[in-house]
Amino acid sequence: MIEIAGTQYSLTDPMVLAVLAGAGVVLLILILLFLSLRAASRSARMAEPLARQMAHLGQHVQQLGQGQDQLRGGLQHVSDAQANAQVQVIQTVESRLSAVQQQMNDRLADNAMKSTRALADMQERMKESLHGSSKQTATSLTQLQERLAAIDKAQDNITKLSGDVLSLQDILSNKQTRGAFGEIQLNDIVSKALPADSFQLQATLSNGRRADCLIHLPNPPGPIVIDSKFPLEAYEALISATNDLELKAAVQMFRSTVRKHITDISEKYILDGETADGALMFLPSEAVYAELHGKFPELVQESFSKRVWIVSPTTCMATLNTMRAILKDARMREQTGAIRKELGLLHKDVDRLGDRVTNLDRHFGQAAKDISEIKISAEKAGRRAQRLDNFDFEELAPDETPGVVPLTRQEG
Repeated sequence: MIEIAGTQYSLTDPMVLAVLAGAGVVLLILILLFLSLRAASRSARMAEPLARQMAHLGQHVQQLGQGQDQLRGGLQHVSDAQANAQVQVIQTVESRLSAVQQQMNDRLADNAMKSTRALADMQERMKESLHGSSKQTATSLTQLQERLAAIDKAQDNITKLSGDVLSLQDILSNKQTRGAFGEIQLNDIVSKALPADSFQLQATLSNGRRADCLIHLPNPPGPIVIDSKFPLEAYEALISATNDLELKAAVQMFRSTVRKHITDISEKYILDGETADGALMFLPSEAVYAELHGKFPELVQESFSKRVWIVSPTTCMATLNTMRAILKDARMREQTGAIRKELGLLHKDVDRLGDRVTNLDRHFGQAAKDISEIKISAEKAGRRAQRLDNFDFEELAPDETPGVVPLTRQEG
């Protein structure tokens, strides 16, 4: 943009370009004139053509001046037209902007109202949601507190159980206390399965040995001993082995220890003429029983050959129930004579009861007959009383029966 006399012209406008082109031509002509004047001194022959050219060029310059005046007028007209157009455009834009602004204001007001309603609805929903969430949270916290209380209680039980397990480990780690534990377990099983007078704990035999439990079975087989002092050190070493070398040593130790224990029971608790031809070796754990039968069958066979029967808590209970049946059968045989005597007395009592029932039935029959006769006499007395009551109006009817039935039973 260029500004001439307070009017701005655009360089891209055709009239401006034409003016600039004319100015350039004038400048070029002036340059050529200057060059021609300089050349006039050099060449006199060219002066006249140059004068003609200058005259011709002057005409062109005059025409160019006129064209410039016309161009200035055109540019002024264009400038005025552009000013009017700008005014019209500004007015149109202002009116449109005013309309758009009004529409924007209306839309903003509408959106504000919608946003207010939506915000109110959202606040209401959030309030309801928070209320429901608070209820659920309270319920969840209550349930959580109950579960935590249950967990605390379970933790206390676990702590107590851990202490009991540690106490049990302390008991099982000591040989004497472990033997007492086995004896207590055996005592509990035997006392539940057998009558109190059918066994004896810590019974002393004729050889001076003290048996953990002696069951008084009848002959045969006779009293049988149960030993509960099984050595658990070898089994603990067996299950705690961490490598092949320790496992091999533990297996050898377990085999030799169990074999020696079987031999001791066979020699100490199987006495001819005093005990049964066999004894029981009580294992206080089902795991030891399963390990022995699963991996050391030769020891089980050896115990059979030495008449030592290996039992666990479960199999011991089954064996004791069998012994209970044997004791019951023996006591039944001992009481056979008394039972026969009682059966004879019971037969006499039944016969006597039958005689008495027969007599009672005869008495009942006689009493029924007497009651029937008394009923007949009562009916006759009633009819006679009725006739006496109607004596003035009716004639006495003759008695239907000539005799009167006596009230007392006649002998005979």
